[in-house]
Amino acid sequence: MSPFEALVLGLVEGITEFLPVSSTGHLILAQHLLGLPSTPAIQAFHICIQSGAIAAVLAVFLPRVRRILRGLAGRDPVHLGLGLKLVVAFLPAAVIGVLLKDWIRGELFGLWPVVAAWFVGGVALLCVPVLRRGRAAGGRPLEELSWSRALGIGLFQCLALWPGTSRSLATIAGGLALGLSGAAAVEFSLLLGFVTLGAATAHQAHEEGAAMLREIGAGNLALGFLAAFVSAWLAVRGLVALLERGGLAGFGVYRIALALAVAGALLAGWLAA
Repeated sequence: MSPFEALVLGLVEGITEFLPVSSTGHLILAQHLLGLPSTPAIQAFHICIQSGAIAAVLAVFLPRVRRILRGLAGRDPVHLGLGLKLVVAFLPAAVIGVLLKDWIRGELFGLWPVVAAWFVGGVALLCVPVLRRGRAAGGRPLEELSWSRALGIGLFQCLALWPGTSRSLATIAGGLALGLSGAAAVEFSLLLGFVTLGAATAHQAHEEGAAMLREIGAGNLALGFLAAFVSAWLAVRGLVALLERGGLAGFGVYRIALALAVAGALLAGWLAA
């Protein structure tokens, strides 16, 4: 992998990780366009550069993260509850992801499954009113999130195990459908991403870290991390501002257009599935 390729993949990861467009789907597409092989080391690189996006969430929501850490240390009961609810929301996808990991990698990490998920998610963003508007009537703040709703959002996150669905779309949709305000749904989605991506990155680094460093190099990994951090920081701030002004319909149009364009390229033989 060249530094240019590492930079491109880092930018793609950072820009798309927390937007409802699917970072995994975009990384699979970028990998095809760059002509990179689908080796375990490159798959590990895709996951490990998520740490840059994780750091961006930490930078944007540092006050909230500090309160959660104080809560886990027993000094903030309200945020102790929020921290434990994040763990509850994390568990369903963690368990199912471990159980179905080999099947998902073998069957779903191709462009056609990604195209299908992009299209279906785009239609949902345009046709489901609460997603199109990006807000729920009478939505609750994050402090009023119940244990059952936290678990429900975690079950929604399981949908994102299908590449192209988007973890952010699944969890924001879950939050809105279960009665959170738009701002609360986005914040919980981003904080849950901090937990989920952190666990996935640590697991992948443990399994494939040595091979990744040999094949890709520490310099390229650092470049991908930095690109992901800067672009994710900008994307997170932009998403929060967008939800305050309008809904998510624009992302639905983008997903459908991208799905149709990639499907056309596959049918024309310009891309290999």
